[in-house]
Amino acid sequence: MSGGSVHALIEERATRAPGAVYAHSLVNGRTLHYGELAQSCRRVAGLLQSHGLRPGDTVSLVMPNGLQTLRLLLGAMHAGLVVNPVNLLSQPAQMAYVLGHSDCGLVCVAPEWEARVRELLQGLDRTVQVLVADPDGDALPGEAAAVAGAWPAPAPDATALLMYTSGTTGVPKGVMLTQANLAANAQAISAEHGLVADDRVLAVLPLYHINAFAVTMLAPIAQGGSLAMPAKFSAARFWEQAAGCTWINVVPTMISYLLEGAAPAPAQTAAIRFCRSASAALPPEHHRAFEAKFGIGIIETMGLTETVAPSFSNPLDARLRKIGSVGRASGCEARVIDAALQAVADGSTGELAIRGPNVMRGYYKNEAATAASFTPDGWLRTGDLGHRDADGFFFVTGRIKELIIKGGENIAPREIDEVLLAHPAVLDAAAVGVPDPHYGQEIMACVVLREGAACSEDELRAFCIEQLGRYKAPRHLRFVSELPRGPSGKVQRLKLVELV
Repeated sequence: MSGGSVHALIEERATRAPGAVYAHSLVNGRTLHYGELAQSCRRVAGLLQSHGLRPGDTVSLVMPNGLQTLRLLLGAMHAGLVVNPVNLLSQPAQMAYVLGHSDCGLVCVAPEWEARVRELLQGLDRTVQVLVADPDGDALPGEAAAVAGAWPAPAPDATALLMYTSGTTGVPKGVMLTQANLAANAQAISAEHGLVADDRVLAVLPLYHINAFAVTMLAPIAQGGSLAMPAKFSAARFWEQAAGCTWINVVPTMISYLLEGAAPAPAQTAAIRFCRSASAALPPEHHRAFEAKFGIGIIETMGLTETVAPSFSNPLDARLRKIGSVGRASGCEARVIDAALQAVADGSTGELAIRGPNVMRGYYKNEAATAASFTPDGWLRTGDLGHRDADGFFFVTGRIKELIIKGGENIAPREIDEVLLAHPAVLDAAAVGVPDPHYGQEIMACVVLREGAACSEDELRAFCIEQLGRYKAPRHLRFVSELPRGPSGKVQRLKLVELV
């Protein structure tokens, strides 16, 4: 593929294989072919133009998955507009902040979100139009009357996506990703996983998250593959929906739920070549259990919103993968740096840094945060701690802000998580540092027990002492019904401190 933009990817695919299916809705059975997709983009452009939008303007979406959601996102980017998918799990104050900060001129909302969004918009100091659209409807309101848009193709360096980070440690930051950023990673993902035109992915992740946006929506376009889209993830219906798909893209939380369910019928998984896991660390115990139970190999990957999702991936060849590793650099360069921003030797722990065509242009209206996120020589600082081994595989041990510092010793929370998850009574677990007058920080772990399992604090602490030693074993244990997680499935460790 030669496309250096989302616009070029869509146009080239529509020219090469106009009759090939791009998207298939598992809600209503409708399909969208590549030729139809290109025509759809022009109609969406005309619709947005009728609302006064022009290339470079921002359109926000408060919509769950559906074919009309796909059409709006791709049509707007194809026309050179900036799309801002809003996280549906946001608290009202956070959603209001995003709608205000993004400078959007139009918000597309699903019917069930209309009243809430209109109320939030009343607090803004500008007028924002609202377009109410059913994600699974036959068409978009006003589409038939709109004249198809004929705008110039956007430049590769034009901003195409404005996606806000979760903001768990402060107000959300708007990540600006260009047409070229998105196209580069669509092609890199496709190449990394050996995708071809016959491949179909089950698209269960929400499109307001970068993983689904880049991996399940854009990557298939690079090679003319397709996606099957249910309304949302359902552990009970997952394998039925996956029938006919050749790969699945999930997060570790979903893997945990699937492990608790029944095994699928052989016919439902016969075509699946691999399972791709991303967005959060996959516990090795769950990795091995999934492959043993379902007979499907897992490719663990990792990335950030700032890098259009994946920037690390384990190889397609199962013999070369390393369980517990996020893989090798994919579509970019990566290295590990110390506090002085200098590269460290393999095996040494430091901060992971990334450079490449997938790296964001910066944070919207936040020059200070943008400058702080890059080294003087242009490497993006991820905030992730880890190391690289001699084979070029990267291992992540935690976040800099989540690192537990007990008595001056650095302790990676994930090391404790993995020990707890190895206990047969534990379904889920996460460790965090809490204030301590003697050590500065002590270790607390929140634990979710398996249904019907019994385990005392003393028993679990003894298990940790045996595996970790007394110094790293959690002093505080809390049994909870669930762990606080963000939309990508990452545990929000800093919220665990509130449980003390």
